[in-house]
Amino acid sequence: MNDPIIAARGLDLTFKTNDGPVHALKDVNLEINKGDFVSFIGPSGCGKTTFLRCMAGLETPTAGTLTVNGMPPEEARKARAYGYVFQAAGLYPWRTIGGNIRLPLEIMGFSKADQAERVERVLELVDLAGFEKKFPWQLSGGMQQRASIARALAFDADILLMDEPFGALDEIVRDHLNEQLLQLWARTEKTIGFVTHSIPEAVYLSTKIVVMSPRPGRITDVIESPLPKERPLDIRDSAEFIEIAHRVRDGLRAGHLDD
Repeated sequence: MNDPIIAARGLDLTFKTNDGPVHALKDVNLEINKGDFVSFIGPSGCGKTTFLRCMAGLETPTAGTLTVNGMPPEEARKARAYGYVFQAAGLYPWRTIGGNIRLPLEIMGFSKADQAERVERVLELVDLAGFEKKFPWQLSGGMQQRASIARALAFDADILLMDEPFGALDEIVRDHLNEQLLQLWARTEKTIGFVTHSIPEAVYLSTKIVVMSPRPGRITDVIESPLPKERPLDIRDSAEFIEIAHRVRDGLRAGHLDD
């Protein structure tokens, strides 16, 4: 069996604040394999985003081990092992959509020709072909978030880390982007870590659902999804889907009871 792409063992993280220590993560153990789509779900403040930021080398655990592609997260970050999509699109308003996507490629020193080819390719991947010369304010919120995903994909990292990217969007747009994200995942075969507050979103998107407890964040359940890789939206009405959603809800409830 291949080594996991991401492996956490006995992971703890305590923040030092002016009001005293804040225990954010406690004894987190998890393996993510190549090609997995893993959703992290739990109550607000449970450490979902903190765990994602640890994977990205943006936070440093205080105990335990964490590896990304077999190396410490800081080294993986320097090796450009992942793309990161934040809750807000974070596009620079004075740059065109193409200019925003090119920015990391410019910083990394890609040639102009390579930049142009990559921008064209990722815009097609996120169904934004033809919008390269538009500015962010000319796009809807959903389109801006797709442009943000395109930027994270531009340098072709194997791992995509997504911190609640659709949380601020209305349900209809969110459903559409969920469908598009699954199609994108199938085409690119990326390994995806995805933070969400939505049970239906977690169940619909994931091969593995990680349920977390209130702070300090612990993993209360890891659900391997039996759903097929091809998932039309109406799969959410199936008995299998509803059963998984109930298990997620039970895991969230159990986490509160254990607190």
